[in-house]
Amino acid sequence: MQIEQLIQTISIAAIPILFAITLHEAAHGYVARYFGDMTAYQQGRISLNPIRHIELFGTIILPLMMLWATSGGFMFGWAKPVPVNFMALRRPKQDMLWVAIAGPASNLLMAMGWAILFKFALLNSDSYFAEPLLQMAAIGIKINVVLLVLNLLPLPPLDGGRVLMSLLPRPQASQLARIEPYGFFILIFMAITPVLAWVLNPLVGGLTQMISFMFGI
Repeated sequence: MQIEQLIQTISIAAIPILFAITLHEAAHGYVARYFGDMTAYQQGRISLNPIRHIELFGTIILPLMMLWATSGGFMFGWAKPVPVNFMALRRPKQDMLWVAIAGPASNLLMAMGWAILFKFALLNSDSYFAEPLLQMAAIGIKINVVLLVLNLLPLPPLDGGRVLMSLLPRPQASQLARIEPYGFFILIFMAITPVLAWVLNPLVGGLTQMISFMFGI
């Protein structure tokens, strides 16, 4: 990708990427507070201000590197994890499920929101802003679907791993929890091999098609 194209892509992608990553984390904090854990609230992390959630590498450098490497075809990243003390929840094992699933749920809602904007731009194609809005909305749908599917992989410390730990009986949940210190390294290995793409691509493609069908885009 040429420098001019990269700058143009960054200017269009910045807003959907920032909101996809940071609102995902804020959602965890909101739901954790609802179920009794005030940790994120006390640290000022329950906020819609993206600056409070930005992590230099995961929120800025990695998405830009992926935009460059894939010519804008694929990207993902992360924000500073919102601190959650699961033992402070009123029902730690049960409430863990709702705290964990809040992030992916926010990505699903954002993907649908961007789909509505995409449809609006299509219906107003003569507008000067239609083309940039179409590009921004397309990126918004893509990044949110990717984050939704990625985070629901049943691998601690991803949200899907937390959900599975909440649903499993305690002995099996404890065994799964032992994987958590190695989960990030497992994910990196999957990312540098074809494994992650094999897992994500069909799910991302299927969910994107479903959203496109729902909103007629």
